[in-house]
Amino acid sequence: MPVKIRLTRQGKKGYAFYHIVAADSRAPRDGKYIERLGSYNPNTHPATVELDFDRALTWLNHGAQPTETCRNILSHEGVLLKKHLLEGARKGAFSETEAEARFETWKNEKQSRIETIKNEAARKKNETARKSKEDEVKAREAIARKVAEKLAAAEPEVKEEAAETGAEAAE
Repeated sequence: MPVKIRLTRQGKKGYAFYHIVAADSRAPRDGKYIERLGSYNPNTHPATVELDFDRALTWLNHGAQPTETCRNILSHEGVLLKKHLLEGARKGAFSETEAEARFETWKNEKQSRIETIKNEAARKKNETARKSKEDEVKAREAIARKVAEKLAAAEPEVKEEAAETGAEAAE
């Protein structure tokens, strides 16, 4: 039985998220699956992936073929790199401890890149909020100036009318 690692769609219309599953390749997309390996939510920035790393690695080592999207997700999470490093250690290219050290180095670098992306997104969001608040303040000041100008233009007319009314009353 050929096994695929693929996505099954969940969520509501226009706001989908996916479960990452190991399934028989002949089963329908949202049909039966053998094991759920994690979830993928593309609606967040950056996309949220929760993955049972060891089980995904086990399925890959047993010959499961990921779909294109799952291959990208597994690569992004480091499962394919770990599989590659373990195969290199098994073939004698380097030791298993060196493979673990290489993987940990990669994982730490990746974590710092993700933190940078999150910080940049938060900074942009704060910058946008600050600019919109400044624009709103400027717009309110402009409206206040226009109202003040209209009141200033109307004020001499009121004084003239009051003077005329006062002159009429005096007569």
